[in-house]
Amino acid sequence: MKSARIWVALGLLGMGAASAQADDINGWYAGAGVGQSRSNFNNPGIAAGVGSAATAISSSSNDTAYKLFGGYKFNPNFALEGGYFDLGKFGLSSATPALNGSLKVNGWNLDALGILPISDKFSFFGRLGLQDAYTRDTFVGTGVTNANPTNSEINYDAGLGIQYNITPAAEVRGEWETYRINDGVSGRSNINVYSVSLVFPFGSAPKPAAAPAPAPAPAPMAVEAPAAAPEKLTLSAGSLFDFDKADVKPEGKKSLDKLATDLKSVNYDAISVTGHTDRIGTDEYNMKLSVRRAESVKKYLVDAHGIAPTKIFTTGKGKTDPVTKPGECKGKKATKKLIECLQPDRRVVVEVSGTKK
Repeated sequence: MKSARIWVALGLLGMGAASAQADDINGWYAGAGVGQSRSNFNNPGIAAGVGSAATAISSSSNDTAYKLFGGYKFNPNFALEGGYFDLGKFGLSSATPALNGSLKVNGWNLDALGILPISDKFSFFGRLGLQDAYTRDTFVGTGVTNANPTNSEINYDAGLGIQYNITPAAEVRGEWETYRINDGVSGRSNINVYSVSLVFPFGSAPKPAAAPAPAPAPAPMAVEAPAAAPEKLTLSAGSLFDFDKADVKPEGKKSLDKLATDLKSVNYDAISVTGHTDRIGTDEYNMKLSVRRAESVKKYLVDAHGIAPTKIFTTGKGKTDPVTKPGECKGKKATKKLIECLQPDRRVVVEVSGTKK
């Protein structure tokens, strides 16, 4: 009758799990574990219960235990689990009077598991449930009157453990469990089990909601090539012209040749050429010199490279836009030292705006 209760409970578990599956709740799993069991039987009481007068009793209280189990995880914090366990075989013996005996314990359990995730991989869990343990005893010796007592009794089991998710399809557990069992002779005692288990989830994940149909792709549109950032080239007047001159030197022509070569890869509408001078000399003279130098650059680009003159615009700014800072170059007379210091101010700036070909 007691065993029937366990099977009814397992049946209810299966019905509940089937209902959960109908709702697409993910959670089926199965597993197996092995470990060490330790008993604390009342050996003097057992000896007396089978008719032996033995008192100096030695015992083997440890053995290998294993279990097979399956369950359903309803959510990250709760699962129901049932399975079969074998807690091993334990012995006791005495020389005077002679006594030898063994106790085997196995059965079925149904537990509720409370789960506490502590990271993506690790979780703690605790279990509490009912188990139906079947104990089979065998005794031989002087005075034994009850050689083969047995017992099947429903009682509680409990445990604590930690679980690590190796992959989405495999997990490992380390666990302590205690089973309250009846030894079949003297009464109830506990068997503790320390085990390692492998768990294999195999439930189907919930079906994701159907994704909305993608919006139709917009009709292709013609896109103009983005305008390139203005190219700005600053050429030292010293490399283009002799001091106080406006004729392009051979070294300067090489710089302008490179500029013309680079322009072949650009679609451009205009080239701006601006001449600058240093502060030595009058404003009027420097303004005219800066214009002459800009015009010389334009003439070379037109004559040597065939650039349309209508695309080149020249201007001169004289000494109105110096690069050197006030007070950086001291003096007013055109000494060699002052001329060298003011060299950055003597320049021609070429700017081109267009798009890459």
